[in-house]
Amino acid sequence: MIKENQRLLNILLVFLDVLVVLVSIIASFWLRFETTLFGPIGGHLSFFSYFIFSFFVVVPVYLILYFAFGLYKPRRTYKNLFSEATQIIKVNIIAFFVLVSILFIINEPNFSRIMLFLIAIIGSFLGITERFVIRSFLKRIRINNRNLKHILIVGDNDLAFTFARKIRLNPYLGFAVNGFLGRPEHVGDEIEGSRVIGSFEDIDSILENHRFDRVVLAIPLKYYYRINELVESCEKVGIKAEIIPDYIRYFPAQPSVDMIEDIPIINIRYVPLDDDFNRFLKYASDYIISIIAIAITSPIMIITAVAIKLTSKGPIIFKQERIGHNGKPFMMYKFRSMKVQNPGDEKSEWTTKDDPRKTMVGNFIRRTSIDELPQFFNVLNGQMSVVGPRPERPYFVDQFKKSIPKYMVKHQVRPGITGWAQIHGCRGDTSINKRIEYDIEYVENWHMGLDLAIMIKTTLRKSSNAY
Repeated sequence: MIKENQRLLNILLVFLDVLVVLVSIIASFWLRFETTLFGPIGGHLSFFSYFIFSFFVVVPVYLILYFAFGLYKPRRTYKNLFSEATQIIKVNIIAFFVLVSILFIINEPNFSRIMLFLIAIIGSFLGITERFVIRSFLKRIRINNRNLKHILIVGDNDLAFTFARKIRLNPYLGFAVNGFLGRPEHVGDEIEGSRVIGSFEDIDSILENHRFDRVVLAIPLKYYYRINELVESCEKVGIKAEIIPDYIRYFPAQPSVDMIEDIPIINIRYVPLDDDFNRFLKYASDYIISIIAIAITSPIMIITAVAIKLTSKGPIIFKQERIGHNGKPFMMYKFRSMKVQNPGDEKSEWTTKDDPRKTMVGNFIRRTSIDELPQFFNVLNGQMSVVGPRPERPYFVDQFKKSIPKYMVKHQVRPGITGWAQIHGCRGDTSINKRIEYDIEYVENWHMGLDLAIMIKTTLRKSSNAY
């Protein structure tokens, strides 16, 4: 029944995706040729010509890419829409370049490339909106115990109980644990609202007499010699077995799996910015935002530079070595906010609230974060990002990596001007341990929506720890 429902859902999604693309084409045609928003119109192909090309070329290209990017796979285990939204944006970007290439190959210069660009923009917005409505509806009916997938858990240990608890506490997943298989002495026990309905030896009869959508093997390492027979029992009745590795307890974070030939390699920490497209998306946004930020804040930077020069001796820009992506050092720029001091002291002294080294102008620009504005040039140089964990001096990195677990994980992405820790008040002389928790959370859960939220909150937030 569930498989049939999934097929019906996929048919519905395909129909809605076709509708989204067609609406995007009509809207794009109207914006391009029925308004003057995009310059003079002049002669152009008829709507009928555009529609025929779109129906027989544009729509198939989009559907092929939607399938290729996994947008018709079940997504029950996704808590939010960001991963699916990212895939939809990828599809629209790639579709734009594919369609431009097709027009070049068939030598069709009269088909508006601006219209293709508009289709990608409108298609992204409408596609994300469509999936949001569908996923919200599915979550609602699953919370009401409809459209459920029924699970048999093989195992009666802490791993099995933890998995069952997470299923029970997250009804939006649409799963129901209908029983456990365990050791004979535990048969009949109730765990997390479900009973141990048999032992390992009973798996064949239980699968024959009950309907399960999934069988999850959550057994201790000492029973791994039985995996083959358990999997074979599942395959006899056409159910795919899934395994929760017992050693997952040793993973410090969300893992990911790579394949070398036929050998799976488990990466114990998944970093979204290891993905080439995500990395390109972040770099492109950093570059664009930095240029805009420099243009907007240039009057402030000029006034600040003059004020620093007139009120204290020394350079306007303060350069200090920091540790960046993959542990590589770089020179970070700031407006000088302190008196010129011994280079050795700069490397190892922490700034305090009433630090006597601060100049009159320096006190103000540190409190308002104006001293950080030159770091947009670090972003343009590819040394930093607009958003990311704040970089630290080599002296403190050497100290912290010895005393704070997982401290170096933050260096798996480029450091930022602002970050997840900073908008939570972890700035200045605050807990390093708490700051690292936020940094690791950012590294493991990055998406463009998170960066956007951090940038907005940074501009709105006034931190009491900036000194």
